Amino acid sequence: MGSKSKATLLMLLAALGIVAGGGTAHADGAPSGADVQVAQTLGARELTVIIRRVDTTPSPLRVDVVTHQGAAPGTLHLSIAADGVPSSRADVVLRATPAAYPGNLQVDKPGPWELRLSDDAGQNATIPFLVPARVVPPWEKATYGGFVAAGAFLLIALIVGVRARRTAYALIPGAGVVAAIAVAVTGALLSANTPPPPAPGSQLDPTFDNVTDPYANARLSTVDYSRPPVNLGVRNEHDELELRLTDGATGRPADDLLVHDNALVHLVLVSPSGRLSHLHPVRVGPGDYRVRLADPEAGTYAVAAELARRGGGVQLVRSTVDVDGTAAPAPEPPGAGPRTIDGTPVDLTIGPGTPATITAHFPAQDLQPWLGMLGHLIITGPITGPVGESAAKAPTWAHVHAMVPPVAGQVDRPDETVAAYGPDVSFTYTFAAPGRYRIWLQAERGYRVLTVPAVVDVPATGAGR
Repeated sequence: MGSKSKATLLMLLAALGIVAGGGTAHADGAPSGADVQVAQTLGARELTVIIRRVDTTPSPLRVDVVTHQGAAPGTLHLSIAADGVPSSRADVVLRATPAAYPGNLQVDKPGPWELRLSDDAGQNATIPFLVPARVVPPWEKATYGGFVAAGAFLLIALIVGVRARRTAYALIPGAGVVAAIAVAVTGALLSANTPPPPAPGSQLDPTFDNVTDPYANARLSTVDYSRPPVNLGVRNEHDELELRLTDGATGRPADDLLVHDNALVHLVLVSPSGRLSHLHPVRVGPGDYRVRLADPEAGTYAVAAELARRGGGVQLVRSTVDVDGTAAPAPEPPGAGPRTIDGTPVDLTIGPGTPATITAHFPAQDLQPWLGMLGHLIITGPITGPVGESAAKAPTWAHVHAMVPPVAGQVDRPDETVAAYGPDVSFTYTFAAPGRYRIWLQAERGYRVLTVPAVVDVPATGAGR
């Protein structure tokens, strides 16, 4: 073999080595998915449904149902459906002890799915979720396609150089080698500056085509990033609240809500005397959400729904609803200081100044994340009359979070099975105007969501006390 043929062979082997050695990069950009945690107030049970991530299909799908203190035992029926066709079913037996109870289902393709839940009392809920697909970005196609083409051109150049009478003919496929390597290197260099495709389910409408090829469908008008806010209609029917969410422009049902802070809808109710309920209505149809009231008071409730709409951002809509009930009014809570909530001693401190620091001290470092957060603080005021009516009209309505401390290398946020946080839960908030405010601090301990109410009198100087 001549010197030119040996050189050509060495170039071929080097190119093949590049192609073989780059195989591990196939994992880059692969959508691994994430656990989906969705709080659901299903009948009298407050549940957290955890849909574990799925990386490939077909694959088993694990669903964990977390119960809380006081939840009745029973059986929860699960099923999943794609395009309205059920494909897998499982039963989850909920015991009296609060814990995470698993159910195992099966998904056979990527795309949009619905998880359907029903209990023995006939209460139903549906949770939309996405199973991701392996999406190859254009730069990756160019890089690997270029190297493969370079290897093919080198092989042709080798054959031409060995068999042709004039080895100069090998320069023709050699030019192809240079061009293919240039394409591959350019694709690799531009990969860092290539924007990711719009995310199906949050930016693109969750269709099968968008999930499997979001690059191809990104140029289509599949999402409106300035969608109008929703209108909230509330009706009380036999102590069940019916929430109707409609598009502010068309009046059609708004069925494009996203899972925001581990729920589709965060519904906060303030009773006439100031008792707070933080519930998570179940979806029973497009724009149709339901939740039951447990032991309601008679009078006007303040209603606040926090939600996130695809292309519309996070929204807070408020209303009122009149309820018939027999529950005794709640006494006015104290300000700062120690108290006992559901058997747990809590010491609440409210630091002076602007902004104010509000801290709840619990007995031990055993708090659990609830709705993805260490704690929640709901503030409304100034209150000038009956709490329910005043809260509905109050100029200030705030929902503040205490975040779970991050853990290096942890992809998903910890769920409620992790009891390792606290004992202090702190918030920083600036009261915009003087007056009397009602606050409710919430944290989870022992699978029980503790609600700590308090009164804060803000003087004209702006310092919370």
